Amino acid sequence: MQGVDEPDPRGRVNLHLSGLDLDRNPDVAVREVRVLASNWHVLRTTRFDERQPDGTWISKQAETYDRGNGATILLYDIARRTVLLTRQFRFPAYVNGHPDGMLLETAAGLLDEDDAETAVRREAMEETGHELDEVQHVFDAYMSPGSVTERVHFFAAPFDAGTRRTAGGGLAEEGERIDLVELDIDDALAAIGSGIVDGKTIMLLQWAALSGPFRR
Repeated sequence: MQGVDEPDPRGRVNLHLSGLDLDRNPDVAVREVRVLASNWHVLRTTRFDERQPDGTWISKQAETYDRGNGATILLYDIARRTVLLTRQFRFPAYVNGHPDGMLLETAAGLLDEDDAETAVRREAMEETGHELDEVQHVFDAYMSPGSVTERVHFFAAPFDAGTRRTAGGGLAEEGERIDLVELDIDDALAAIGSGIVDGKTIMLLQWAALSGPFRR
């Protein structure tokens, strides 16, 4: 099978071994890992035993989607009280009820082989065209821990006319079509739940208002 004993499209093998060596939780024992798909990211089903409060063990199964870890960043201008967001088409949201699939988001992407700060600087440049000076690490979060392994690293950084290097818009060779949207912070906060429905973006906007650059 691809990803197990044959290389998958990314050249990976032994993907069925992930998790078998976990021993950090004495109440969980991983018994079996099976790879269901490994086209670009990896879908696995894992059987494990979990010890209950009365000492008995029960068998459970978890299906996990491993797409690697990611990073996202909120760009803000304190003087003008604005934030810079992106707008792009997201098919998973479109197929699950979003009117047109065009989501307002903070710049973001997968780490790939980079550390989190390097990756988020890369994504900010590709998507917004801004080359950032100092960036602030805000927090990390698991966005869908019931099924997706991804841990997202959240950052924030100031931007202005002096940090702009290109028009942004994403990588044409990867088929990206990203628009830039600059919003007043109060308008952005008011749009949460209606015009802004992306989780990572909502979290960073609320951080900015509660304890970040726009805290009162």
